[in-house]
Amino acid sequence: MSDQKRLFLLDAYALIFRGYYALIKNPRINSKGMDTSAIMGFVNSLFDVIKREKPDHLAVAFDKGGSVERTELFEDYKANRDETPDAIRIAVPYIQDILKAMKIPVVELAGYEADDLIGTLAKQAEKEDYKVFMVTPDKDFGQLVSENIFMYRPARMGNGIEIWGIPEVQKRFGVQRPEQVIDYLGMMGDASDNIPGLPGVGDKTAKKFLEEFDSLEGLLSNTDKLKGKMKEKVEQNAELGRLSRKLAEIKIDCDVTFQAEDYEMCPPDAQKVQEIFDELEFRRLKEQFVKIFSEEPQTETTSAKVETPKQEPKVAGSGQFTLFGGDPTEAPATIKDTHGRKTVNDVPHFYQMVQDGLAMELFLEKLMAQTSVCFDTETTSINPLEAELVGIAFSWDVGKGFYVPFPEGKNDAMPLIEKLRPFFESEAIEKVGQNLKYDIKVMQNYGVEVKGQLFDTMLAHYLINPDMRHNMDVLAETYLNYTPVSITELIGKKGKNQLSMRQVPLDKQTEYAVEDSDITFQLAQHFRPELKEAQTDKLFKEIEVPLLRVLADMESEGINLDEDFLNALSTELDEDIKNLEAKIYEQAGEQFNIASPKQLGEILFGKMKLVDKPKKTKTGQYSTSEDVLSYLAKDHGIIQNVLDYRGLAKLKSTYVDALPNEVQQHSGRVHTDYMQTVAATGRLSSNNPNLQNIPIRTERGRQVRKAFIPRDDDHVLLAADYSQIELRIIAALSEEDTMINAFKNGEDIHASTASKVFNVPIEEVTREQRGNAKTVNFGIIYGVSAFGLSNQTDLSRTEAKELIETYYKTYPKLRNYISEQIDFARDNGYVQTVLGRRRYLKDINAGNQVVRGAAERNAVNAPIQGSAADIIKIAMINIHQKLSEGGYKTKMLLQVHDELVFDCYKPELEAMKELIKTEMENAYKLAVPLDVEVGIGENWLEAH
Repeated sequence: MSDQKRLFLLDAYALIFRGYYALIKNPRINSKGMDTSAIMGFVNSLFDVIKREKPDHLAVAFDKGGSVERTELFEDYKANRDETPDAIRIAVPYIQDILKAMKIPVVELAGYEADDLIGTLAKQAEKEDYKVFMVTPDKDFGQLVSENIFMYRPARMGNGIEIWGIPEVQKRFGVQRPEQVIDYLGMMGDASDNIPGLPGVGDKTAKKFLEEFDSLEGLLSNTDKLKGKMKEKVEQNAELGRLSRKLAEIKIDCDVTFQAEDYEMCPPDAQKVQEIFDELEFRRLKEQFVKIFSEEPQTETTSAKVETPKQEPKVAGSGQFTLFGGDPTEAPATIKDTHGRKTVNDVPHFYQMVQDGLAMELFLEKLMAQTSVCFDTETTSINPLEAELVGIAFSWDVGKGFYVPFPEGKNDAMPLIEKLRPFFESEAIEKVGQNLKYDIKVMQNYGVEVKGQLFDTMLAHYLINPDMRHNMDVLAETYLNYTPVSITELIGKKGKNQLSMRQVPLDKQTEYAVEDSDITFQLAQHFRPELKEAQTDKLFKEIEVPLLRVLADMESEGINLDEDFLNALSTELDEDIKNLEAKIYEQAGEQFNIASPKQLGEILFGKMKLVDKPKKTKTGQYSTSEDVLSYLAKDHGIIQNVLDYRGLAKLKSTYVDALPNEVQQHSGRVHTDYMQTVAATGRLSSNNPNLQNIPIRTERGRQVRKAFIPRDDDHVLLAADYSQIELRIIAALSEEDTMINAFKNGEDIHASTASKVFNVPIEEVTREQRGNAKTVNFGIIYGVSAFGLSNQTDLSRTEAKELIETYYKTYPKLRNYISEQIDFARDNGYVQTVLGRRRYLKDINAGNQVVRGAAERNAVNAPIQGSAADIIKIAMINIHQKLSEGGYKTKMLLQVHDELVFDCYKPELEAMKELIKTEMENAYKLAVPLDVEVGIGENWLEAH
């Protein structure tokens, strides 16, 4: 084994940018509204290197003010770069503080880039017999690689880390020696740094020239061997080539010195690191940090070794290696979760188990004297419809609470249920909980209706900070600086060895369950003033909380499924898929795996060459993503067939074959779970199964709706759907008279828009004109561009641009409304719906245009989508109340976007049509009438 020491040099900005863009679609936002993606990305890369490699020496290099020398040589060097995103600007000071606390040296020098500092240090360390690893995704570093200097490219997109030595660089750039990478970049240029290169010379040509002429100078002194246009281009641009080579060359003579002792890994200031992680709300990274560094440093001699000391083979997962080697179970840990969050072990608390008899009588007396109590059920299953009670925890005072364990079996539990019934059915006592919908459904199984005011901490937090996560552990850690006991500590991880809550000793059940109710009670007190401050307490009390009861009833009710129909449809789909397969094989001239993006790309773009310059993924294979293929589908039959094949395969696996497995044994029905706290706009989302995503644009997709049927012959399905609610809302909010009048007069809004935009009488509007107007009408809400519109229609880019401009001229108040919304968001940091639901937009003032543009689109879209969500929620609450008060047998079953589906008892049909339509149309008064279409049928498709 080699004793050669290893130095790791990290290219800070390359890793920061990479981390930020990797999370661009799902950024990490903390409770303060700060985007922490860039910091998280960098720290993940740093920890990954430390965990995997256990380096002896490590440093991090930063750019400081860019390369003065290169900018003097070439004014446009890196001039094509977007302004640095705010999240990255904010990240750098935090990252430097983290590195300082970890005692990792930061190398920066005014007027120099990190590449040059890394290049200089790498060459110096190599002379002192170090193995050097340059940690960066930037391929330009290939020029520095030698026997002892390597590129260490971090893992990404599911690919592992890559270490490039001389053979890898030779292969990647087609060179003999790594220094030739400078000539390669000089010839080819580098778009990301705005290095021009030689015009007309791409990757292949540069490799060919290097093979023939060895270097850029070799090429320039042998231009007589070139032919035609290429000869002319190279000769004319010789100086540009030389300049490009100079710009691409990484310097190895900067004013920095490799001091081995400064770069040696040493124990961090654990408390300081954890304080910073707490401030950023990095829970997982903090746990990782404690794991990685929880070792005493070993003596000089052992810590200098490159290889980990030999140990007995350990069972997977039985411990984690640490920075300083050794077995975590043997060495005394020096780094604990310092300053960290409090746990049940640090906080004085009094959690009691209540036994039957006198203790129970005293407990019940106290319980009934309260005005607000938090309760939490402990059960045998996460599915509330089949869960049995193991116990219930109660808390109404900080640090105190009670646990009532239940005997097994429903019959044996009922005497205890009866004792608690007066509490649950008391209108005078407020019930507090986290995700109360679950507990309400569990209590329903025992014939108990939970009455009185409700306060759900998960819903409260959703209104306070919709973009954050809302599970109790996150809330406790964020707002109370407290880490609750994890359920896995009690019952173990998922799998066949996981215990049931019943198998956990009673004292542990008590501590765990009462802690949950105690923490939830504390969170409620924390959130009450915050709801008032954000002026969302009315929305909470009048919509979200009442809706929770409505959803609990809908989910318990479930819907009937025609399994025989689905089985038959599955067989038909198999046939359709086989036919499409045969067609695709015939068009391709061979058989291959259509479901493999790699094989499909090779066929469409490698073999058939359907496109001149096919798009490639980061890994270099042809992209066959939905957006790439759908753009090409109208020109190539095989691509349309592939898209159809994918659509049918997804339909079959996601719905047709999966839905019968979702039927619950106890009811014989499908019970979806409505999530109130997922979509930041306020819309509900549906899970297990997701009934909101059934594709209804295709004939086969619509067939799936046929499988949903009434409960029996005495019922029919009734579907009530808001017609164009989002357009009505935008007309009302923008006070656009022309649009409002069209709705008031009952005109076809798309034909009306087409008539005005294309300047033709409404009766002469063609189908195509109406279609284009419809696309713009809906597109405007989502900030459609000319490019987007031309993709969705047969219009050219110019025609699409003209159409959008004419549209805004026709509806001037609409354009003003859009500007006003964006201005409001800029000034306030949020937008809101008609009922005051807020959507916070942290990027509305971002420097990066792409990021800011997305926030601007949300500023327009969120109030419209959110208002539509608010209105249907009001309708659901009012209809549910009317059905309940009137003692009707009709039940509300599903909510899918702007549609409600009911199991309608046939004798109540006429009354229901009237009641449902009236309640939905009058849920909220806008300047535009709301219009609801009601359909009836023997299945959901027919009713819709």
